[in-house]
Amino acid sequence: MNSRVHQGHFARKRFGQNFLTDQFVIDSIVSAIHPMPGEAVVEIGPGLAALTEPVASRLDSMTVIELDRDLATRLENNPKFQGKLRVIQSDAMKINFGELSEELGQPLRVFGNLPYNISTPLMFHLFTYTNAIKDMHFMLQKEVVNRLVAGPNSKAYGRLTVMAQYYCNVIPVLEVPPESFTPAPKVESAVVRLVPHEVIPYPVPDIRILSRLTTDAFNQRRKTIRNSLGHLFTPEQMTELGLDLSMRAENISVEQFCKLANWLSTRPKTPEPQE
Repeated sequence: MNSRVHQGHFARKRFGQNFLTDQFVIDSIVSAIHPMPGEAVVEIGPGLAALTEPVASRLDSMTVIELDRDLATRLENNPKFQGKLRVIQSDAMKINFGELSEELGQPLRVFGNLPYNISTPLMFHLFTYTNAIKDMHFMLQKEVVNRLVAGPNSKAYGRLTVMAQYYCNVIPVLEVPPESFTPAPKVESAVVRLVPHEVIPYPVPDIRILSRLTTDAFNQRRKTIRNSLGHLFTPEQMTELGLDLSMRAENISVEQFCKLANWLSTRPKTPEPQE
């Protein structure tokens, strides 16, 4: 039997499709989400509805975003979801979640078993809408979850860590083995909860500066900050800002990165934002 076929659907590699089939894991994720009637729940990448069915059963209505046209049609025609499911056949990277929240009249509760090939850029896309999101629950590659929850002074700590923790409180939920999927991925997976801060702990008025600063720092993560950030700060300025010149990017806390970004925003020349 072809391991890429599940419930009559052939898993497409280009969409990064791995379908969740482990009932214990499914139940654990639904319990973690704890959907309630009346909430604005949005699923990204519902696939064959392993999570959609149990979540929808607890709701009056929900929205799903599915890129695969065949799967979107399958969901629209599923009698279990008649009158309950709104299917948006689109790339989640192109969705304005702020407009969707306004349309639904409340902050969104977003969840999904995200395709690993787009999980990181999709996270950055969602971070720009955290004022329209109540919480997020995602199945991700375990390595990505480790990066999201990492602290300074660890190899997993990087730009994704800083930006995620700037916007959200990040909480690991459970680990998921490859055999919980069809076809089984070659990597371990994990579920994470991200709850946008009601008040940003270390506000940065120009987030583009923080984005550029972390990009520059972690693109040369093995270099000391004296070298990796030397085009932005003099050694004297770094010292005045409380940094040790022998530090590397992974040694700088989220709070310190925010302090550096805010200092740069007051200077005549600030770094150009990256697209």
